[in-house]
Amino acid sequence: MNGWMGKIVRIDLGNLKRETVAVSDEMRRRYLGGRGLGVKLYSDLCSSATDPFDDDNALIFMTGPLTGTLMTSGRYQVVSRSPLTGTICDSSSGGQFGAALKGAGIDGLIIQGRAAGPVYLSVHDGEVDVRNASAFWGLDTQKTQKGIQAELSSKASVACIGPAGENRILFAAIMNDKDRAAGRGGLGAIMGGKNLKAIAASGSRPVAISDPEEYKALADRLERIVDKNPVTGKSLQVLGTSVLVNIINAHGMFPVENFRRGVFNDAEGTSGEKIAETLLQRQSACYKCPIGCGRTTRTRDKQGEGPEYETVWAFGAHLGISDLPAITEANYACNELGLDTITMGSTLGCAMELSETGAWKETLRWGESGKLLEWVTDTAYRRGIGAELALGSKRLAAKYGRPELAMQVKGLEIPAYDPRGAQGMALSYATSNRGGCHMRAYMIGPEILGHPVFLDRFSTAGKAELVALFQDVSAVVDSAVLCRFLQFAVGISTFTEMLRTVTGLDFSDEELMTIGRRIYTLERLFNNRAGFNRGDDTLPPRFFNEEFQTGPSRHRRVRLEEMLDDYYAVRGWDRNGAPRPETLAELGL
Repeated sequence: MNGWMGKIVRIDLGNLKRETVAVSDEMRRRYLGGRGLGVKLYSDLCSSATDPFDDDNALIFMTGPLTGTLMTSGRYQVVSRSPLTGTICDSSSGGQFGAALKGAGIDGLIIQGRAAGPVYLSVHDGEVDVRNASAFWGLDTQKTQKGIQAELSSKASVACIGPAGENRILFAAIMNDKDRAAGRGGLGAIMGGKNLKAIAASGSRPVAISDPEEYKALADRLERIVDKNPVTGKSLQVLGTSVLVNIINAHGMFPVENFRRGVFNDAEGTSGEKIAETLLQRQSACYKCPIGCGRTTRTRDKQGEGPEYETVWAFGAHLGISDLPAITEANYACNELGLDTITMGSTLGCAMELSETGAWKETLRWGESGKLLEWVTDTAYRRGIGAELALGSKRLAAKYGRPELAMQVKGLEIPAYDPRGAQGMALSYATSNRGGCHMRAYMIGPEILGHPVFLDRFSTAGKAELVALFQDVSAVVDSAVLCRFLQFAVGISTFTEMLRTVTGLDFSDEELMTIGRRIYTLERLFNNRAGFNRGDDTLPPRFFNEEFQTGPSRHRRVRLEEMLDDYYAVRGWDRNGAPRPETLAELGL
């Protein structure tokens, strides 16, 4: 078999039973791997009645047919039902772990049950071994990774949880290779609920390639294409993802103080340029990645990786903070404790506004950088004020009677692009199957960066078609599995060529787009059965009712209703957002 290793292992941590899951060639072709095959397997195993913390809930780690092959192919996907949102959820991470899992001889792991005590899994040469993790329980993610490598091998790649996951914080991340995170949706909390501390992968089994000569030629051509692209070959290499700080701020849509303003007066002080000038030690990269968007940084007291753009915003402008070292050290702490930085920062912003309005009697003030580390740490351990912050913004705001102050969609906090400045991004947020997410359809590309073409960011015309298109392409990339940044340099035809060259199967562009649509519709079906409908495809009222009074996006509001019916029509869904029977038949669902 070319591309796939041909083995998915299912393990029940309660009785330690292991079995190889049979996946047909047809199913692989219809869902590829990664996100797509993970969602299909999860939907077959679990229902909308399955609670994320039920013992029989499945947590699925998946690679794809391109994992461990061509450039940017070190990623993996984790699929389950989010404890934060209740939606079906996949979370993606880079680094080395995806390629290591493939090299260990498997395409994926399905984990069910709950261990009697702390355990970790060792995957090597196609075998899965359950080991005692008592010595690592309570340790942060970096100490855990070092400890497991000392016990197994320094070459093992480790994905693990920190105290946040152990304490079932609803936005706990899964960390791998020190500073890479499968962060969104709280899937690290599910690991904690299963007493699963970590997964270690090692091995050197090669991925079979259908056409080695064409493979080498394609790899060389891809490297030239990526190097010549201004985003992948320059901006991300030189300044990392925080290159966006000044760009988004200049468009008046860099959210400040819980999305109340769109221009941060000290954006320059937290920008990619300032990171490069004051904190940067060196560039870092994931497996087979020529882009190298990672930043190894150092403050006066610590060294680590990051912060990325979203984290710079979440602990910076969103909280009225311009203290870059404090932001960076809060990022380090989230990596070590295992917390999603977007939800952590967004929940703090919600808490600050709750405090300011008098709805919550705790005192949290805008710009109070000196307490960032304390708040982050207390959240991971559910102590003091952290026990409240651990609820996430939606539950916290509802508890204190001001649900409108939580900047979230379907329970997942919205990231660092104010939707009043980009109507397509607003539709992308609202219709995202996993909640407030910029990665389902990155409309910042055409609306702000001019990729692949410039679109009027304030117009709603044509946005429904493009959002659906972007969502489908992104589902394909997440299932292949590759880094999304590659989408800045190549399009669907190149992804088709990559899959054909590696697998030897005669994929077409049209087939890949159908695969993407099938995956997105299957996710929607699960969410419909879980009770989500049109009423959940919306945004916080702030974006409909409040206008910025200053900045390049002033006097704008989100006009979602102008796009939503068109979007449903493009998708083949009814007016309530449910896929029509003929759509399901067309997609074989």
